Amino acid sequence: MIRSILVGAEMLNWSDLHPVDARPAASGPAAAALLAATLQPNDAVLLAGPHSLNLIADIAARVASVDVLVRSAPDAEEIAGVIARPLADNKVFCGALDRFTPTYGNSSGYDAVVALDGLDRLVGPDTAKLGWADALAALQARLAPSGRLLLGAENQFGFERLLQPAIAAALPRNEDWARDLTDAAPGGLKPLQTALEDAGLDSSTMYAVFPSLVDAQVALTEVSGPLPAAVAARTMAARYAGPTLMDPYRFVQDTVRAGLTFELAPAWYVVTTADDLPGVLPADAVPGGSGVLLEEYLLAALRVDQAAVRRTVPEYVSWLREQDDATAQLAALDNVILDGMSFRLFAESEPVTAYLPETLEGDYVAPPGEALVVAHLARFARRSLDSGSRQPWPAGGYPDGLTARLAAMAGITVTKWLSSRREMVRPLGSAEQLATVARLSEELASSSARGIIFHGQISGIRQSKPYRVGHAVTGPLRHVLRVQGKVRRLARKVRGR
Repeated sequence: MIRSILVGAEMLNWSDLHPVDARPAASGPAAAALLAATLQPNDAVLLAGPHSLNLIADIAARVASVDVLVRSAPDAEEIAGVIARPLADNKVFCGALDRFTPTYGNSSGYDAVVALDGLDRLVGPDTAKLGWADALAALQARLAPSGRLLLGAENQFGFERLLQPAIAAALPRNEDWARDLTDAAPGGLKPLQTALEDAGLDSSTMYAVFPSLVDAQVALTEVSGPLPAAVAARTMAARYAGPTLMDPYRFVQDTVRAGLTFELAPAWYVVTTADDLPGVLPADAVPGGSGVLLEEYLLAALRVDQAAVRRTVPEYVSWLREQDDATAQLAALDNVILDGMSFRLFAESEPVTAYLPETLEGDYVAPPGEALVVAHLARFARRSLDSGSRQPWPAGGYPDGLTARLAAMAGITVTKWLSSRREMVRPLGSAEQLATVARLSEELASSSARGIIFHGQISGIRQSKPYRVGHAVTGPLRHVLRVQGKVRRLARKVRGR
């Protein structure tokens, strides 16, 4: 049984693997894919900082030997049970990075040093001063010639600062003990690149990590096309599902169009001296081929090209009706790729179920497939209202009208049997809500102005001489017609007796 080796400044009553109010350890499919792409079977690896037990076990099974350095004594004992091999192969060191001197570990250096959690959690309160650059230099010194460094770095001004700021930011957490004022990581992409260049490290391979270092679902070397943009937007929307300042999905899409997604990514992976790395982690995270999400195409067309909407919606409905039941349920507009004139699924997702009323009156039977078509169109209408997207029709919070318009383009009449319960939809983000309120106020003011103009026109007509003459002539005639009508109704009653 492997036992951990204490190197100094270890934390006896602390856990990064099972934190109470701190961040969990680094993990995620993207982290596992990066390790699989960079580590070799004959590598000697140093794993520095808190990483999930799954990642640690994966590394131990993949390489010749692995040494683990963590600051938590309970974590060190638990990790020792995960990488249980002969003591000469694997070792677990417990303590701070500044106490991990060359007398510990592999004296000839490591083929790979892995610190995907970053450098902040390599020291504890007993370390008086160890800045980010000093920690990087300490890890760099343990590399063998031509060794590889796998480093994670958080973005201090990423999406989360603009989407959902911490409401308890003023309350220090248990891990926020006092440190030296100069102990600060680079605050953005350019400062990080500058720090790596100052350290003499080649940072030619960098990944933008979504949605965070501790839950790396996807990592991309480039976020520029519509499909990578949709993947990044999906991961951020899933992470920030609560109240936000802006709609996460739409916000990420907007940053892609502005070319700012990489700079605003929640975190980055840096890999040095490694070639032929994949551009997407995991490899199947972004679907291959060209095209754009059907939802993005239609949202843009709603504003500028309604003819394209009237042309595309029937084509989508025709394609949807040709699919089998399982595919049709997955083929929501936000999960379908439009490539020229063809459609295909974007990724696996939650199936959309058609609305069916609990009770049906009479012998009404919905035409085959129409209920699911309307359900997909209703989902699109709801998402367009959630995002506060500009629409060519009067703004409002009910998706029924937009759903009925879209269905009518495909020759479907949305009856009460096909429509769900009427429900008002408010935009997700505070910014979109304010924009919607402003748009409603503008439309209300415009309608009031038109009403005033119309009322003035009617008043002018009534005061004109032709209107007064006509009214004087037709007034008695209307009275005669009313009297004749009463006489005819009375005569019919008499005949009926």
